[in-house]
Amino acid sequence: EDKELPTRHNMQIMRRLFHMANGFFIATLYLISLNHSQMVHLLGTFACALYVVEQVRVAYPELAGKLLPFTRLIMRAEEQLKESAMVPYAMAVLLTIVAFPKHIALVGIYSLAIADPLSAIVGIKFGKNKITPTRTVEGSLAFFLSIFMVTLFILLGYNGKFELSIFIVSFLMGTLGALFDLIPLKLDDNMTIPLFTSATLWIICTVFGIYI
Repeated sequence: EDKELPTRHNMQIMRRLFHMANGFFIATLYLISLNHSQMVHLLGTFACALYVVEQVRVAYPELAGKLLPFTRLIMRAEEQLKESAMVPYAMAVLLTIVAFPKHIALVGIYSLAIADPLSAIVGIKFGKNKITPTRTVEGSLAFFLSIFMVTLFILLGYNGKFELSIFIVSFLMGTLGALFDLIPLKLDDNMTIPLFTSATLWIICTVFGIYI
C-alpha cells in the first residue's frame, strides 16, 4: 500500500491546497473574529483530538486501509505508520499563537499556510534551476514573495498607514524566510516555518522600532 501513496516529492495538489486552506482559515478566524484566549482553547482542543485520532489510525492500520481511497488525496506513504504532518502543523500553530503577539503570530501562520505549499507547487511544476537537490530558484522566489506580501499586508493593516520601515521589514522577512527554507533541517517544516518567521519578525520589529 505504501506504493499507492505519493511522497513529499510529488505534486499532490489536493494535500497542498488542504494545507493552505487550513492555515488560511485559522489565521483569518484569529484576525477577524476570535481573541487570543478563544483561539488557544479552540486550537488546543483540536490539536488534542487530532493526536488521539492519529494514534487510533496508526494503531489500527486495517481501519486506515479502508479509508485509503479518501485519505490518499492528503496522505503520504511515509505517514502510514506514524502520525501525519497535521499533528506538528496543529501544535506549531497553537504554540505560535501562545508565544507571540497577535500580529506577529498572524504573519507566522499565514506564512505557513501560503509560502510552504505555494513554493512547493511552483518548484515542482515550474522549477528548472536547482539551488539544492530539493529546492529551486523558482520555488524560493515564490517563498520570498509569499512571506514578503503576508508581512506587508499584516503590518500595514495593523499600522494603518504605509511607512518605509514596514516595506523594509517585509522585504527582509521574505529574504530571510527564503534563505531559511534552503537549510536542510531534519525537523518538520510545519513546525519550523511559523516559529522561525514569528520569532524573526518579533526581533526585527523591535530593532526597527515598529510597535503595533
